[in-house]
Amino acid sequence: MFVDQAKIKIKAGDGGNGAVAFHREKYVASGGPDGGDGGKGGNIVFKVDDNLATLSDFRYKRKYKAENGSDGSGARRTGKKGKDLVIRVPRGTIIREAESGVVMADLSTDEEFIAAKGGKGGWGNTHFASSTRQTPRFAKAGAPGEEWEVNLELKLLADVGLLGFPNVGKSSLISVVSEAKPIVGDYHFTTIIPVLGVVRMGPEKSFVMADIPGLIEGAADGIGLGHEFLRHVERCRMLVHIVDVAGSEGRDPIEDFEAINSELEKFNPELAKCPQIVAGNKIDLATDEQLASFKKYIEDKGLQYFEICAPIKHGTTELINAVAKMLDTLPPIKRYESEPIPMSLIESRSKDGFTVSVQDNVYIIEADWLYRILCQTDLDDYESLQYFQRVLVSSGIIDELKKRGINEGDIVSIYDFEFEYIP
Repeated sequence: MFVDQAKIKIKAGDGGNGAVAFHREKYVASGGPDGGDGGKGGNIVFKVDDNLATLSDFRYKRKYKAENGSDGSGARRTGKKGKDLVIRVPRGTIIREAESGVVMADLSTDEEFIAAKGGKGGWGNTHFASSTRQTPRFAKAGAPGEEWEVNLELKLLADVGLLGFPNVGKSSLISVVSEAKPIVGDYHFTTIIPVLGVVRMGPEKSFVMADIPGLIEGAADGIGLGHEFLRHVERCRMLVHIVDVAGSEGRDPIEDFEAINSELEKFNPELAKCPQIVAGNKIDLATDEQLASFKKYIEDKGLQYFEICAPIKHGTTELINAVAKMLDTLPPIKRYESEPIPMSLIESRSKDGFTVSVQDNVYIIEADWLYRILCQTDLDDYESLQYFQRVLVSSGIIDELKKRGINEGDIVSIYDFEFEYIP
């Protein structure tokens, strides 16, 4: 089954806890704290796999979690790092954060993408030793791994998209100009999934053509099959619009042409601006009057027009040469730029709460949502730091610290960030 959309939950591994330990050795008195740090949690990593063609695997498994880091131990031993979880997806998969809809990554290249970072390991009690605190009996818990709900959307990578009503000859064309072997039949919707074919123009020159399931009027509103696959046309550099110029099924070729373009406009106005070449197919069934009328109509619109009979390859060479020539003038396949996840979205999760604990006048704050904000805060930038301080106030953390009796100069510890409290 061809599946090109899925929603999953991903959770990176939590960092391991720091250890509370003290050095013990014969003849060494008061060896001091030597608790090691926890190990870092594993990341969630997405990687392109060209052996995959759909997102069908995600229909059965919806939750993915990486390995947690191990806890630290004595002798300042750091815990083992959690193993990364690699999720393989087809080339052309777009990852969006589900709630905001922002694009996290476009997996169109071989570059791996870390979608959720593992939490840092908690500090062992070694870090808390000072001249006034020589035997700290506390350590930090590991930071939580990032957690997101994401939408996966497959948008095929093709230079050319074939468009047209059902049974106009799209599958026949791609079968004779490439090595693709789609189902070809004299009935509607023989193509029920997109089919990719590589058209070779010579040594080291080729392009990818996509046969999109036939559209019908109302496709953009969910009628027929084509509406499910219009998203795959969005990346195409150009379109080849195939029309049954003979009107062999009782439809008017001009009305067919306008209807399909109208559906493109409704689905995505940008698609209507995509460069287009028109191919009039089934010329063996058309009258001279039909051929002349449709050719004049298309050329009056300023579009290139070719007459073909796909099954016997008549006119297909001229059509493909024109396509290749146009591609040479067009920009590369569209890539979607990644966007930062809105801080407001993360801040909105402050309702999930927080915990404050006190150890030897160190006020330790823990909250998954706050750690995510901290990771995206540039503590060397004044405005960024001011924003973080406003979050502490608006979330009620500062009020809670006051209730706990915090005094000026006391240490506030938020995972691996510490600062002196100043009222």
